[in-house]
Amino acid sequence: MDLDTTLKNLALELRRGTLTLAVLSQLTTAQYGYSLLQRLAARGVDIDQNTLYPLLRRLESQQLLDSDWSVEGSRPRRYYVLSEQGRSALSEIMAEWYRIVDTVNGLLRPDAQDGDDTYGVD
Repeated sequence: MDLDTTLKNLALELRRGTLTLAVLSQLTTAQYGYSLLQRLAARGVDIDQNTLYPLLRRLESQQLLDSDWSVEGSRPRRYYVLSEQGRSALSEIMAEWYRIVDTVNGLLRPDAQDGDDTYGVD
């Protein structure tokens, strides 16, 4: 495998782990799938609908989301919003996220590399 492919795979793996947090963070108010896609994209998170909809169904089956159909407008839409359990989970996941970010930022700082300012790169 060439380096470009390896780097793309590593970035994809890292990104996958953040999508659940990104989606949950945007569902404090009810959103339907396409509006959620747009909202995430406007904030720099591009997610394919073939990734989003299965994720929404999984989060709902885990009781982190509630959903309701709305038949107002031109077509029926399923709206998703955090459940009470989802709000608690979001709070916990956010706290863990900030702990991880702080830890990794500390590891990546030049002074964390025993005086080596190359960010651990040889």
